[in-house]
Amino acid sequence: MAHLRSVIAIPLLLLAACSAAATGVRVGGPRLSDGDSFRMRPGTSVTVPGEGTLVYVKVVEDSRCKPDVQCVWAGDAEVAFEWRPTGGKADAFSLHTGKGDKSHPIGKHVLVLTGLGRSKTPGADLTLEARKP
Repeated sequence: MAHLRSVIAIPLLLLAACSAAATGVRVGGPRLSDGDSFRMRPGTSVTVPGEGTLVYVKVVEDSRCKPDVQCVWAGDAEVAFEWRPTGGKADAFSLHTGKGDKSHPIGKHVLVLTGLGRSKTPGADLTLEARKP
């Protein structure tokens, strides 16, 4: 009977591990450094070693022109993030695809929104740049 439980439990654990990796959600998240370009999904986080954690909260608003539609104005999407510095107070901020800030300082870096996918939970394309003195 114990052997049967092991035979059932192992595939379930492997399935859970594969589904977590596929969504990009990982405890502690990936680690970033200067110049890294990366994609995040809502609800995920990434770590900047020795500085803190960045969380992609959600898309607040998306008024961008739909694909294959001719628009007078391309529109704008607002994406909410939270920077949680190590040992400091959290900083909530938004970045925009159109009008508005496309970058925000986090720790010793600047986070830049370079693109946003088009789905129910769109991936945000980001770059982490070194802050200029």
